Amino acid sequence: MLPVTITQTRDVELASALLAQAFADDPVTLWMDPDTARHRAVFRTLLVHIHGKGSTIDLAMRDGQPVGAAAWDPPGHKISTRAQLVSSWEFLRTLGPRIGRGIKLEAEFAKHRPKEPHWYLGQIGAPVKGAGVGTALLQHRLEQIDGPAYLESSNALNVPLYERFGFQVIEEFELPLDGPKVWAMYRPM
Repeated sequence: MLPVTITQTRDVELASALLAQAFADDPVTLWMDPDTARHRAVFRTLLVHIHGKGSTIDLAMRDGQPVGAAAWDPPGHKISTRAQLVSSWEFLRTLGPRIGRGIKLEAEFAKHRPKEPHWYLGQIGAPVKGAGVGTALLQHRLEQIDGPAYLESSNALNVPLYERFGFQVIEEFELPLDGPKVWAMYRPM
């Protein structure tokens, strides 16, 4: 298997496309909107307005081809009022009547996030599963950061991967409206 190299990118179009492919069968993404044709726009809005310029987008490459992406927010990351307004409009335009699920998702996630400063892994994904891309993305960024990290796993199959990197399940919760289970995971250092 060819090695995976990781670089930072600001190419949100490419990262959005990779994440949309990676999350095409994700329980939470499908609960929010089963129409996979809209997922790319959702991820683009997340990367541009929710994560924004202060965040890091890592791009995984194998043999010159993009194979995965991850978005990390640094400790103390805040979303500006303008970004909140623009993202709300973009989500409404993309999700239409399903915007309520997106609002419930974010409200539920916010309730479970740690209060102390931490790195937040907002999204990580690779269209081809089991090829070591997620491992490479996690290892790269965790070697770069100093301090605790937090994520929500939307897929039970990914929990063991995060545990290998020192994340521990601190809570399991279900999304409203008969939503799927989510695992809140924290890595102290």
